[in-house]
Amino acid sequence: MYSLMHLIAWRIGLSDVDTWTRQDEIACLARHAAGRTRLAEIGVWQGATTRRLRRAMASDAMLFAIDPYPPGRLGISYQKIIAHREVARVPNGAVIWIEQTGVGAATDPSVKAAAPFDFVFIDGDHTYEALQGDWTMWSPMIAPAGIVALHDSVLPPGGGAGAGSMRYFADVIARDDRFEVVETVHSLSVLRRR
Repeated sequence: MYSLMHLIAWRIGLSDVDTWTRQDEIACLARHAAGRTRLAEIGVWQGATTRRLRRAMASDAMLFAIDPYPPGRLGISYQKIIAHREVARVPNGAVIWIEQTGVGAATDPSVKAAAPFDFVFIDGDHTYEALQGDWTMWSPMIAPAGIVALHDSVLPPGGGAGAGSMRYFADVIARDDRFEVVETVHSLSVLRRR
């Protein structure tokens, strides 16, 4: 019921899009996406970050917006409706919507044809296993000097218990010598392919 009420409130201008990404994290992502031409975001939700990435990317860029958007009780994904409309507000480049998980999208022919990517933001399922799948499939598709950013990858100052994604980041990604960490903002880590 919350989702339908939020959709109505958003539609009449009483509510903004929901996002778990802080404004300083979104600003960091936009900085690193500026001028990039082949981008992907895994985990779009209501499109707040996607909208900013689209605004920052090059005018001839392609942005793959990846989210499975499972339908709710009434067979509708209200998040999908909001995201599509939010992202459409920015007339820059092209957005390719893929309704799959990050792992599923990595095998999509349009994704394979666009690789290598110069910017990927991973913010999907935050379990250890899900990030392992996303990293395994997407890290080889990052171009040299390309950026990959991961949300909920480190415990922020004053944070409580860490998510499985934080454990996988510490156990595997932070030790991956193909990449170097270039910036950390709150729970967001930004890495560059060597």
